[in-house]
Amino acid sequence: MTIEPTMGKPNQQVFSDTLLEIAKQNENILVVTSDSRGSGKLVAFGQELPQQIVEVGIAEQNLIGISAGLSAGGKKVFAVSPACFVTIRSLEQVKNDVAYSDRDVCVVGISAGVSYGLLGSTHHAIHDYAALRCINNIDIIAPADNFETEQAVRALVHHPRPAYIRLGKRPMPNLHDPESTLFEIGKAIELRQGTDVTIIAIGEPTAHAVEAADILSRQGISCRVISMHTLRPFDKAALMDAARNSRAIITVEEHSVCGGLGELCASALLQEGIRIPFKIVGFPDEYTINGDQPTLFKHYGISGEGLVATACELLETCKSQM
Repeated sequence: MTIEPTMGKPNQQVFSDTLLEIAKQNENILVVTSDSRGSGKLVAFGQELPQQIVEVGIAEQNLIGISAGLSAGGKKVFAVSPACFVTIRSLEQVKNDVAYSDRDVCVVGISAGVSYGLLGSTHHAIHDYAALRCINNIDIIAPADNFETEQAVRALVHHPRPAYIRLGKRPMPNLHDPESTLFEIGKAIELRQGTDVTIIAIGEPTAHAVEAADILSRQGISCRVISMHTLRPFDKAALMDAARNSRAIITVEEHSVCGGLGELCASALLQEGIRIPFKIVGFPDEYTINGDQPTLFKHYGISGEGLVATACELLETCKSQM
């Protein structure tokens, strides 16, 4: 079912609201945070459940170590910290204390991607997919909208493996019909049907992929949109179906073009012997320009208009190869 997107809340707010609702019924759910109650929308959680939140201060490595220890004691732990720090400053602890030790910890990267905008490259998290994909035994999730965020949190409460979820700061369009959509970790969701080009998106750029598909439809171009909200476990079947039933594929992500969704898809296709016109849209292998998230998206072609232009160029390539 195709719906017209309406504006929702920031995914970070939906995360904290949903977790608070669940934690009220389960005292084994703990939040551990590194001076991020405000930015992580956790003030209400701390006020209502003060015995279920641990503040470690600006000490991200300790954050992960403490979370792993609490998990070893039988707690379900959500370790909340800015994505730019928790996935790099704490990478050794995520690798050894959580993934290698198989602890039931969900690492929550807030203000992910380029959410911090004008604070610049030191605060941008456009490396997290690449860093964590190299570590065995940690699932990677990036919800596109409020529905995917809520459903991901509910699933992660019962998820038996280490996991990472990344969340942004801006209000997000609602892309799904909650009544008719099934969310499952590791299973992509088709948002638009189409046969000329498929856009495979992850996280907040998914809204721009939907916008692009709607623009292309008015131009007579049939565009499928897939929300690939989970990088691990990866829905390879959805990718292969797109390759069999599209003339071209575009991937889009709020991440470096190195090591993220695009390279994962390209690798999977090549190893299956599939050749198809293909383009990775993301941040190039350079330090980004300075600007807020919408400015950066527009500059690097992650906007609806930018994806329309990329799709048209790619389809022209298809014509020249016929």
